[in-house]
Amino acid sequence: MDQQMIAAYGQTAPSARMQPHGNKICRVALQQGYDLMAKQGSMIAYTGFITFEPWRDSRGQRMMGSVVGERLGLMKCTGQGDLYLADYGADVVMMQLNNDGISVNAANVLAFDAQLEHKIESISGLVNKFSGNGMFNIAIRGTGWVAITTQGTPVVLNPGERETCVDPDALVAWSTGLRVKSKRSARLGALVGRGTGEAMQVAFTGAGYVVVQPSEDSTDRFHFRG
Repeated sequence: MDQQMIAAYGQTAPSARMQPHGNKICRVALQQGYDLMAKQGSMIAYTGFITFEPWRDSRGQRMMGSVVGERLGLMKCTGQGDLYLADYGADVVMMQLNNDGISVNAANVLAFDAQLEHKIESISGLVNKFSGNGMFNIAIRGTGWVAITTQGTPVVLNPGERETCVDPDALVAWSTGLRVKSKRSARLGALVGRGTGEAMQVAFTGAGYVVVQPSEDSTDRFHFRG
């Protein structure tokens, strides 16, 4: 075996709390007193001394999750060492929140720092336009690191004051400070986007970012009212 070739995939000194190893693995440098919440079953390897225990949200959050279909199966990771996380070969995107927040589909949450607040919230601006589970997302807020997954290499858009429209089936996450609304282009559903019926999008404006994946979300999260 060529040792130089395999060495290219080896460990390197961590340069941040979270960093990618390739584009499908999240590496977390754990330290005592700085716990991590991660998706159950996402650990693929670790070095050092790290313990894992299942996490249960408050009773109210569990009940709401059961009703709206947005539930997080989390484990608490504690200790010191390097932790490697992945989710069945999905691409991994990492971001550092600085007293701000992100709204993300529960299925796309991979890990986040334990001090961050997380809860199920209705999506402002879309509650009266959508039906089904698409009215709710997981909101993560505070200061710390977050890792999410996408089906394929994503594009990250920065709307600003120019309206940015996204097919709801490709939408993964967005900054909670963005202004959000639904938009109906025309009866061109067979031509525009991945769905059928009317051509509907989610429109964003303001300072922040939107994460869009190239693959259609198989959970069919958003359902527009006809």
